[in-house]
Amino acid sequence: MRSSCILGAALLAACAGSPPSIGGAPGAPPQPSTTWAPPKDVLPPAATPAAPLVAPVAGPTVTPASLQQLTLADAVDLALRNNPATRISWAQARAAADLYGASKGAWYPTLDAAAAITRSKSVAVPGRIGGERTTYTPSVTLSWLVLDLGGRAANVDAARQTAIAADLSHNSVVQNTILQVQGAVFTYLGTRALRDAQKSALDEANANLAAAEERHRVGLATIADVLQARTAKSQAELDLEALQGQLQVSRGGVAVAMGLPANTAFDIPDVPPADSTQSVTQSIDSLLALAVRTRPDLAEAQAQAQAALAQVRVARSAGLPSLALSATGGYSGSNIPDFSGRTYTLNLGVQIPLFEGFSRLYNTRAAQAQADAAAAHAEFTRQQVMLQVFSSYYALQTAAQRVRTSGDLLASALQSEQVARGRYTEGVGSIVDLLLAQSALASARAQAVQSRWQWRQALAQLAHDAGVLGIHGETLLPLSSDAPGSDR
Repeated sequence: MRSSCILGAALLAACAGSPPSIGGAPGAPPQPSTTWAPPKDVLPPAATPAAPLVAPVAGPTVTPASLQQLTLADAVDLALRNNPATRISWAQARAAADLYGASKGAWYPTLDAAAAITRSKSVAVPGRIGGERTTYTPSVTLSWLVLDLGGRAANVDAARQTAIAADLSHNSVVQNTILQVQGAVFTYLGTRALRDAQKSALDEANANLAAAEERHRVGLATIADVLQARTAKSQAELDLEALQGQLQVSRGGVAVAMGLPANTAFDIPDVPPADSTQSVTQSIDSLLALAVRTRPDLAEAQAQAQAALAQVRVARSAGLPSLALSATGGYSGSNIPDFSGRTYTLNLGVQIPLFEGFSRLYNTRAAQAQADAAAAHAEFTRQQVMLQVFSSYYALQTAAQRVRTSGDLLASALQSEQVARGRYTEGVGSIVDLLLAQSALASARAQAVQSRWQWRQALAQLAHDAGVLGIHGETLLPLSSDAPGSDR
C-alpha cells in the first residue's frame, strides 16, 4: 500500500512538471525564442485560405565565432534568444499557465493529514485515579466543495483566458522584436550603402580636382575652377565622415537589438534587393481580414475580455448557495488502554449567503464594468489593427513607386553627369555645370539607396501588421513581380 502511494505521488509530480495544456495545445511557449501555437478554439476559423501561422521553431545557435558573417535570420535568432523582452514575456506566460493549472484544483477535494502527541499528568481526585498519560492522535481530513452553482467553473475559465492572453502577449513581443531587429539591420545596411555611394562621390570629386588642376596647369582653366573643385572635394569628405559615424552608430543599434554589447564585432552581408516592382497580391480587404484572425495582440485583447466576463460570473456566484462536504477520520491512542480507539466525523452542509452589507452587489457591478471596459479595449485594438494594416499597405505601395521613380532619377542623373563631364573634358563646359551635375547624381544615388531600404522596411511592417511576420524575419505574404495596380 505504501509503495503504491509513493508511486502515485511520483506520477502526479511528473505530470505537474510542465505547464498544463490549453485545449490540447501546450500551456506556454517551449522557449523564450519561439511563439505559442494557439489551439483551434482560440482563434476564429479562416473564411478563406490564408498564410499559415508561425509554429514554434528553434533556430540554430549562432556562436561568437560566426558573428563575423551574420544573415538577417541569424540576427533575428540572436535577438529572440538574448533580448530580455522575450524572456520576460515567456516567464509571464509560464506563470499564467501554472496559475491556470492551480485553478483547476478547485474541482478536487483537499486532503490534509495531522498528528499530535500529548503528555499530561493529572492529580487523583475522588472517583478518578491520578497519573501520567501519553496520547497520540493521527487524523486525516477531507474537504470538498460539492456544488457552488458556477463559481469554480468561472474561476477556471478566467484563469484559462488569462493564460491564453499571456501566451498571445508573448507572441506579440516576439513579432515586435523581429520587426525591431529588421529595422535596425535595414538601417545599418542602408547607411552602409549610403557610405559606399558617398565614396563614389568622393572619387569623382578627386577626379574633378585632378582634371581642374591639370587644366589650370596648361592654361585652359582659371584658379577658380581649382578652388571650386577643391571645395566640392572637401564637402564630399565631410559627408563621408558623417556617414562613417552614422554607420558605427547603426552597427551598435543592431548589436543592442540582438541583445549583445554595442561594441560587438560583426558584419552582415548586403541583403539582395528584391524586384522594385514587387507588390502584395492580396487585396487590402483580405489583408484586413487576415490581420483580424492572426494578430496576437488583438487575440490577447479578446482573451482578456473573455476573462473579464468570467469574473462577472465569479462575482455573481458568491451570492448563490453552495454544498460542502467535510470528513475527518483518526485514531486516538494512549498508554492507557481504555483511552484508545478510532474516531471520525462526517459533515454535509449547505451555505446560503444572506447579507454582506451590499458588498456582493457592488462586486458584481464592478466586475461588469471591468468586463465592459475590456470589451471596449478589444474593439479599440481591432480598430487600431485595421488602421495599421491600412496604413502599411499603402505605405508599401508608395515605397514601391518611390523605388521605380528613384531608379529613373538615378539613370537621368547619371546621363547628365556623363554629358557634363564630357563637355568639361572637351573644354566647352564649365566646372560649375559639372559640379552641379555630380551633386544631383550624389543626391539621386542617396535617394535610390534610401528608397530600396524603405521598401524592405515597409514590406516587413505590413507583414508585422498583418500578423504573418516569420519567426526568422521572412515575410509570409504572397508577392507578385507585376507592377501594383488597383487595391481592390
